Amino acid sequence: MEIAELAVPRPVAPGRATALRRAARELLLVATLFLLYKMARMAVAGRVSTALANGESIWHLERLTHLPDESAVQQPLLAYDLVAHLANSYYAYVHFPATVLTLVWLYLRHPAHYLWTRRVLACLTAGALALHLLVPLAPPRLTALTGLVDTGRRFGPTVYGPPDTDTLSNQYAAMPSLHVGWALAVAVALVAVTRGRLRWLWVAHPIVTLLVVVATGNHYWLDGVVAALMLGVVHLVLPTPAERHVRDGERDLNPPVSRTRAR
Repeated sequence: MEIAELAVPRPVAPGRATALRRAARELLLVATLFLLYKMARMAVAGRVSTALANGESIWHLERLTHLPDESAVQQPLLAYDLVAHLANSYYAYVHFPATVLTLVWLYLRHPAHYLWTRRVLACLTAGALALHLLVPLAPPRLTALTGLVDTGRRFGPTVYGPPDTDTLSNQYAAMPSLHVGWALAVAVALVAVTRGRLRWLWVAHPIVTLLVVVATGNHYWLDGVVAALMLGVVHLVLPTPAERHVRDGERDLNPPVSRTRAR
């Protein structure tokens, strides 16, 4: 009897099974969001002349507004092969994994902030895709007027093939920079859930990302600025978990008045 009982596999606890299903669903949602982003970028392919003209317009606008010349950031990079290679690697390999790891950690440790961050990323990505469709934009490395080079192709690694034969991504969708937008969203979420002065070190991620995307010739300064502005709008629209807790607390402190008359 005891042997038979031991041979019967124990069912997975309902709570654990539910948690695993939810985790799998959330990962699938994030992966789907990323795939939709990649597919939607392809929808703007074929508008090269417009994208190049817009790139020159952005370049002139930055000079009119006295923004620093992107080449001032790239030129020092070109003198050091290893530094350029590291910058290209940061651009290629940090963006998506850092976002996924942050979401996984928030899901396990701070579910409310995870849901908030996921919604922020979804809204930011949707807005970025709409802008990509409306305003195709060539990055500086593909705009001859800028004089910037493609550091990915020169020093490696690169995530892009030749623009005219690249079937995996649309390289003429530079604004806004989702590298900067996602990095900034990740930093905001991590600063919100951690404590102490050292938590502000998370801000280094979007700062380094901005410098990397500019130095590698993949984005203009304004691509990062627009991404930050869009993220700010999303944060204004979506209430933070703290705000929701306050509203819930106010409802608890002010229960509805009973209509029953006291006897």
